[in-house]
Parts: sequence; structure tokens; C-alpha cells
Amino acid sequence: MTRSGKNPDRRVKTAKKRTASSTRWLERQLNDPYVKQAKADGYRSRAAYKLIELDDRFGLIRGSRRVVDLGIAPGGWAQVVRAKAPEADIVGIDLLPTEPIEGVTIFEMDFMDDAAPAALEEALGGPPDLVLSDMAANTVGHKQTDHLRTMALVEAGAWFATETLEKGGAFVAKVLAGGTDTELLTLLKQHFTSVKHAKPPASRKGSSEWYVVAQGFKGRE
Repeated sequence: MTRSGKNPDRRVKTAKKRTASSTRWLERQLNDPYVKQAKADGYRSRAAYKLIELDDRFGLIRGSRRVVDLGIAPGGWAQVVRAKAPEADIVGIDLLPTEPIEGVTIFEMDFMDDAAPAALEEALGGPPDLVLSDMAANTVGHKQTDHLRTMALVEAGAWFATETLEKGGAFVAKVLAGGTDTELLTLLKQHFTSVKHAKPPASRKGSSEWYVVAQGFKGRE
């Protein structure tokens, strides 16, 4: 059986070499307008448009001077920041290797490593005014476990933000379906004047991801 408008030979070859889930992922990628647009615009991933859409709504990037990108690989978000705030200092971190980006300092290490926060702060040379987190834990196939592991990363990112941001700064993080856990939401509302959830159009409809956007950091006592 073939599908209208598709190359049957390529579909058969793909199905022989890949698992069913991998085949579905590949077909989705090939037919995703954001993937095609990312290639045309020179962005490394379709995720760049999630940040662009969040920025259009919340005004996060323009005027930023120091930005931290948690979970930087493959670099799409950092590319957006470079385009919208070319004078900003940008520091990123990820377990995965990330190809160099001009003007961006990249650490290939675990953000949960005790040494990571200090390395980021030192490289930035001052308090950030924007902390971005697109981090997500590797999934194990158990929904509750995957949620807990990813939210632990979000919480670590939030604590990093509240301990390093300059007054008035912002924190943006990917969360999963169900939004931000109560304890984390309480932390953010305690430290920021505005805390909202958003699902940018570039997030796939079937995806469980949302983003929490915390703005107006109140500062540290």
C-alpha cells in the first residue's frame, strides 16, 4: 500500500531499515513546514521558531546583554538570540556536543554537575538578564518518571535563575503536560512579577510540551 503524493520506494526502504516509531518521526520531519523553514533560514532546528514566537509574544530578547542557554544543543535558540541581540554575551551548556556558534561560549557538560553553575557565571562575566531552558531528560518510556526527571531539570534551572539573574530579568523553560509543578510555580511567583504558561504555534499539536515564562525578577534580598 502506498500513500498519495509520496515516493513508495523511499517509504519501503525506510520501513525496512527503521523501527515503526523512527519511520513515523522521519515522515513527520519530511512534511513539517517548520523543519523546511529552519533549513531555508539557516537555523539548526525547528525549535528556533518556538523561541521566536515566545519572544514575539513576551518581548524577551531585545535589549538583553547577558543570556544563558541551558540545553543549548543543537543551537537553534542561541542563533535566535544572536540575531535579535547581536551585542549580547551568550553562554550555553549541554551534555550533547554542539557545533560552535560565533559569539557563543559553549560548555559540553551536565548542568546538574556541581561545577556547572559557577562555570556559566564566570564565562558570562556578570549576572544574566535572561535564562533560557529547553532542557528535557532522556525518556525511559514511563510517563510519570519522564515527567519527574524533566521537571527536576526545570527546577534546577529555576533555582539557577533566581540565584544569578539581575533584577528585572526573565526565565523561560520547557515544561511538560500539566504545566509547572505547584512547588516550582510557588518559587517562580515568589521571585517574579509575572509567571505565565504558553504553547507556541511551533510546538507540535500532539506534543506534551509547554513553556513557562517568568518575567520581572524581583531581585535577591
